[in-house]
Amino acid sequence: MPDLNLANKLRSELDLAGYYPELVAGVIDVALADEAVVSYLVHPETTFDETEVFRHLTALVLTPSRLVVAHVDDGPGPDGRPSALATTESVPLREVRSVTLTHGVSDPARARSMRTQELTVAVSWGTADSLDLKPDHCDDPECEADHGYVGTVTPEGLEVRISAQAEGAGALDGALAFAKALSSATAGRAARA
Repeated sequence: MPDLNLANKLRSELDLAGYYPELVAGVIDVALADEAVVSYLVHPETTFDETEVFRHLTALVLTPSRLVVAHVDDGPGPDGRPSALATTESVPLREVRSVTLTHGVSDPARARSMRTQELTVAVSWGTADSLDLKPDHCDDPECEADHGYVGTVTPEGLEVRISAQAEGAGALDGALAFAKALSSATAGRAARA
């Protein structure tokens, strides 16, 4: 039976984020398939370039057996009307390969007053990696030699960064609570596997 209190809190945060809350709640509901919400993290983000504003939202929902990832982006719409692309992925907890938590802390020399100011949650899963290759070159503009290729291998997964300065202390506290719940859930799965 789903925890209605957590599900209601999740919905309230989606409403507060203000980025197509009905759409986001709907795709999450389908992905959850009535499984209980154990913890969640909602991360709206707006980015800019010289001419456009891009909005997107990532929601991570931990259930007893899965990590549900929902990502919603602005998309190209017909006739210039707004459109959105909503994707969910359900990752069994046994498939999570790593949970990496990077804490940005203030005044690290004073341990008693150390306070996390930002948190990056990186989660990788599955067996697929993406490979991004490009031709390598040297600094000599006259050089015509083949220098091979360079690239990066990125494991399948996601990364979310939450900052007290940008999103507020409440959002950071929520991210820390989610990180602790996810770490606990994946550690428990590894021990039982």
